[in-house]
Amino acid sequence: MAHREPNVAAQLDLSLLRTFLAVHRSGSFTAAGRLLGLSQPTVTTQMRSLEEQLGRELFERRPRGVVPTSVADELAAQVAAPLDALAAVADRGGLGADQPPDPVHVAGPAELLCVRALPALAPLTRQGVRLRISTGLTDELLEGLRGGRFDLVIATIRPRGRTLTSVPLMDEEFVLVAAPAWAERIGPERVAAEGPAALHGVPLVTYAEDLPIARRYWRHVFGTRLTGQAAITVPDLRGVLAAVVAGAGISVLPRYLCLDELATGALVPLLTPEDPPINTGYLTQRPGASDNPHVALVRERLLQAGRTW
Repeated sequence: MAHREPNVAAQLDLSLLRTFLAVHRSGSFTAAGRLLGLSQPTVTTQMRSLEEQLGRELFERRPRGVVPTSVADELAAQVAAPLDALAAVADRGGLGADQPPDPVHVAGPAELLCVRALPALAPLTRQGVRLRISTGLTDELLEGLRGGRFDLVIATIRPRGRTLTSVPLMDEEFVLVAAPAWAERIGPERVAAEGPAALHGVPLVTYAEDLPIARRYWRHVFGTRLTGQAAITVPDLRGVLAAVVAGAGISVLPRYLCLDELATGALVPLLTPEDPPINTGYLTQRPGASDNPHVALVRERLLQAGRTW
């Protein structure tokens, strides 16, 4: 292809630029097609046409989508604001119409959304913000974000690649807990002295059969591999909390989730390590500014509240 600088946006077909921006933000020809109501072959054809006009490659094809080149990033920076402004006018049905912004679709772990995010976001309804909340596992939610189903995702891992952008939102500390009767029977001093041997035979309540949070705690704090089976599994940490408070056994929980129970004595920490396991949560979205102004409001409120979590 002949070399040509990408700053020729004004000379290009607006429909091609609109499709380009959708691909750049979603990270996928297929996802962009869903957002725009186009078939994947149509999106592919349009992107090839745009690349021919520019004389530069815009996207690197990967098995799970596309990655923008530096040329694509530069072009997106040039066209995003004017295209978003045009789209806002079109979505309102013309100048002077008063069409409210679309709902903001937020997804993340159910417990964190319900205990932390929703109380922080609730006041935004007074500003006309509408929210649509979805819960699930991070990998599935990130795929939905790439596909345009969500505006913002609270992820428990930092997404790789350039198809999504993320910023640290909060750190969650994990704590080994039991109800007072179990704590008295086990003895926190024995846990400090003997480690996991003091917990042998004690029922374990956990999130899933593979003991994900507890395994991490054992590896990080005790330096050993956790083996055995759970007495109870609940795919919601609030259910794990309820079972442990009721005396079902021990568990490892995020501290934010059981602050009240620790404060009232309904739960007792079995160990206070100098270096407790910590996991960082990330607020994630597609690159570029959304054409929905309420997405920015929700994002800023979450980032502000996250500093106190």
